[in-house]
Amino acid sequence: MANNTTEFKPYVPADKITPEFTITSIITGIILAVVFGAANAYLGLRVGMTVSASIPAAVIAMGVTRVILKKNSILESNMVQTIGSAGESLAAGAIFTMPALFLWAREGILPNAPTFLTITLIALAGGILGVLFMIPLRNSIIVQEHGVLPYPEAQACAEVLLAGEEKGDNAKAIFSGLGISAAMKFIVDGLKVVPGAVAAPFKHLKTEFSTEIYPAVTAVGYICGFKISSYLFSGGLLAWFVLIPAIVLFGGDSVLFPADCSVAELYAAGGAGAIWSKYIRYVGAGALAAAGIISLVKSLPTIVKTFASAMKGLKGSKNTSNDRTSNDLSMRFVLISVAVIAILIWLLPPIQAGLISALLIVIFGFFFATVSSKMVGLVGSSNNPVSGMAIATLLISTILLKVSGDTGSHGMVSAITIGSIICIIAAIAGDTSQDLKTGFLLGATPKKQQIGELIGAVVSALTIGGVLVLLDKAWGFGSAELSAPQATLMKLVTEGVMNGNLPWNFVFIGAAITVIFEILGLPSLAVAIGIYLPLELTTPIFIGGILRLIIEKKFKSESGESSSGVLFSSGLIAGEGIIGILLAILTVAGVADKIDLSRFINPVVGNIGALVLFAGLIALMVKYAIPKKSDK
Repeated sequence: MANNTTEFKPYVPADKITPEFTITSIITGIILAVVFGAANAYLGLRVGMTVSASIPAAVIAMGVTRVILKKNSILESNMVQTIGSAGESLAAGAIFTMPALFLWAREGILPNAPTFLTITLIALAGGILGVLFMIPLRNSIIVQEHGVLPYPEAQACAEVLLAGEEKGDNAKAIFSGLGISAAMKFIVDGLKVVPGAVAAPFKHLKTEFSTEIYPAVTAVGYICGFKISSYLFSGGLLAWFVLIPAIVLFGGDSVLFPADCSVAELYAAGGAGAIWSKYIRYVGAGALAAAGIISLVKSLPTIVKTFASAMKGLKGSKNTSNDRTSNDLSMRFVLISVAVIAILIWLLPPIQAGLISALLIVIFGFFFATVSSKMVGLVGSSNNPVSGMAIATLLISTILLKVSGDTGSHGMVSAITIGSIICIIAAIAGDTSQDLKTGFLLGATPKKQQIGELIGAVVSALTIGGVLVLLDKAWGFGSAELSAPQATLMKLVTEGVMNGNLPWNFVFIGAAITVIFEILGLPSLAVAIGIYLPLELTTPIFIGGILRLIIEKKFKSESGESSSGVLFSSGLIAGEGIIGILLAILTVAGVADKIDLSRFINPVVGNIGALVLFAGLIALMVKYAIPKKSDK
């Protein structure tokens, strides 16, 4: 597929030097990394989802550098968001896996819960490796595939920062979207006067159709466009309108593992959602694992070419390129650092990983760093299914450990350690990919951004250990306050493999679906993500894609491009992200329950209100997307 990398010109030309890696940007970024990491750790453990921090960090960075400090440097603001967003990504990787160790300690499988030092070392290893593995991939994924991978949130982040540089309709569109999205998010998740998702049951099909009403996911669909959003939605439809009805229809009174009751009883108790939770997530994990392997195989020629080019840097530590926007950290530094971290993972007692585990981490870590970086290019880091990649890692690593004789509690701890580090690698690599794409659009220096990512990862790793220990002591993982859904699933997967009772049939069904889509020439990775994600997430993404298709078909001949819609959508993503962080902080402070009005709202009235609010959002997106007469 062709791209226009030779014609692309960043906002700040390569020959222009502006403030970027400054004391102001470093300190501000570190503060944001700590805040976002702590807030998202709690949010993810409570509801199973985290909030992408790149765009909120960009908005805050713009406010700090331009409004408070009266400085005029877009690259300095970009550095703040680069460092700050690492906190959220590392927190996501940590909370999806490491609470399993606390749960095993509570059950008596392990003698003690992991210490602050253990968590910190695991997080440090994953965070640093995540950045390092992305560095040799930057040219192939960020530069060579410019115009191929949409990077919706990276575009949104760049637009937010550019809005601070420019005046007029562009800034107005951004901040209008930001304000509207912030208000909607606060109404839905703060005051809770309307639900965040609505569902319509299809009783004869034994399933339901659902959609979230949040502005950010709809905006992601608009930025991605119809093609990619349709593949995601197709995966969702396959899961909810083919697989779930088939399981209920043919399962009947049969008890299918991993459920401990019949399919009919499971459906009667929890509806289609219970079937999705017990069975389809394993299908999605299998599809995602197979799609990831296929994606890596297809990318190997480009990756090998990129590595061959990068290896030339081993002859000298200095980058010989005169182009500031092409400078990366040297491959010598990358390879030596990876080797040192691998040895430390092997030898340090607090990590409790052996030589085999260290090798698995390096191999699968680079694999999932590649897959995660490309996934972020498709759907953004908010929808990057890191937990799905962790499941795939646990499946493979636990099997290999079991075959090698490392079984029992030690084998399970080794598997979770591998899964934790690789989960963090995937999350950080995705964040690094997104931030480097933002920098590519703005004209940042990759080397400086990569150093910023390392700083953010180290600071976040030093923070997350204390946060996890504190939260476990306060409420305990697995409790009503901190359900830790992903970590509980990782625990079940590891135990299932070690004890020989994993539902492999569902995993292989997912892998077969991926192979079928590849044979048909369709992008299996996007479809696999759609299978793994709930339908309520892929539906609004698809609606956003449809809006983009309609607007472009109707007005492209007059305006050439519906850029106002992209700008407005960028603001929608930013507004929801900022309020999401605020609500997480309010929850930790114990204020969230005091502003919760859901107990006063009739459920039927709430659903109607949600649909009205969502219809209003779509109307506003159309309004801002339609080009004005002056733009024609």
